[in-house]
Amino acid sequence: MEACTGAHHWARLFRQYGHTVKLMAPKFVAPYRMSGKRGKNDRLRREISPHLEHLPAFAHRCIGDLLTHAVRLEERITEYDHAIREAAKQDSRSRCLMQLPGIGPTTASTLTASLGEGHDFRNGRQLAAWVGLVPGQYSSGGKARLGRITKAGDAYLRSLLVMGARSILAGLGEKQDRFSRWAHSLVERRGYWKAAIAIAAKNLRLAKAVLHYGEDFRLNRSSQPY
Repeated sequence: MEACTGAHHWARLFRQYGHTVKLMAPKFVAPYRMSGKRGKNDRLRREISPHLEHLPAFAHRCIGDLLTHAVRLEERITEYDHAIREAAKQDSRSRCLMQLPGIGPTTASTLTASLGEGHDFRNGRQLAAWVGLVPGQYSSGGKARLGRITKAGDAYLRSLLVMGARSILAGLGEKQDRFSRWAHSLVERRGYWKAAIAIAAKNLRLAKAVLHYGEDFRLNRSSQPY
């Protein structure tokens, strides 16, 4: 069974009927996934269907209900993703934000919902500190040392920005434009994760400028301050 919130409860119930239950971590479920509209639940349903007749009626109903619920949940998620994309296309601020590399409809919608027009922050560093993308400072004897990022503030927004930065790094390849050269050199000098955090923080600062100036902020890929 895939490990989830109620997995241990169902495992105890199945053990009462003599079954040996093993929980599978979600990250190991990837081999069961399929491309296209058919997800892992369809494949799991096909694989376990021949064995359902050997299970007690109670377990049969439980598995059927769980699979049906999972399919409906995936359908709802797809509907919400589509609604977010459409809302982002109709919002002028979100359209401007999506011109930034690594920012898609979900991140753009989250930024506009969380920051408004960005007037609550004096500058981009203050905003980055609020999201938790700045290094923590440890002072001793008059000397300041920088540690890991604070991870304070909105964890969901921070994770979206970091995932966007990772997608940027994954798509660099052998590109030789100004931004790609900067990103490559950053990875070589500071390592992959520090480069991802730096790109996420830079995107957040650019997002504040986009929200603050609106249409007056002209995003030019060749003149980005990377």
